[in-house]
Amino acid sequence: MRLVYKGKFDGDPGSIPHGEHIPGAVKFREPGDPKKMSLIANLLALSLTALFVCLLVLRYGFSAVFAPMSCLGAALPILTLLPHELLHALCFRDTVYLYTYLSKGAAFVTGPETMSRGRFVFMSLLPNLVFGFLPLAAGFLSPKLITAGIFGAVAAGMGAGDYFNVFNAAVQMPKGARTYLYGFNSYWYRPE
Repeated sequence: MRLVYKGKFDGDPGSIPHGEHIPGAVKFREPGDPKKMSLIANLLALSLTALFVCLLVLRYGFSAVFAPMSCLGAALPILTLLPHELLHALCFRDTVYLYTYLSKGAAFVTGPETMSRGRFVFMSLLPNLVFGFLPLAAGFLSPKLITAGIFGAVAAGMGAGDYFNVFNAAVQMPKGARTYLYGFNSYWYRPE
């Protein structure tokens, strides 16, 4: 894998490096506009984070979840924005491009290579497991780890766009299909 930092995304999906379209490829049913996708992902992120925090409140009570150290746990996931994308990048074999899109509260990586559904799902979920669900699970195991739980709740919510990719791959890609990124969208095809 070779990582290329492209800087701030200008909002134009046509400016994202890509390979050639594969004949017969089918675009995922997903928004084509990055602004609309960001809005959907941010609303889902807020909903997921609220759900996880409510579950922690049910487990430990309001005062434990909103204690000063827990609030620190809620603020720290912003520091994982770039490491989150680097974990995605590690799942690519060829050149991968990193963009920031901070005006929409996002960063992303993309690359022209094709992937199996399994590798695409793993690539989409890896940072959310590391920064989100593992700390969240730890927070549920012990009240001493509530700060980690809050950190995980926020970090898991921040992966909302990735869950959208996983859902699309699971319900839209037939068995044996491969996927690739083109612009701001994903496509699947059946290899010959």
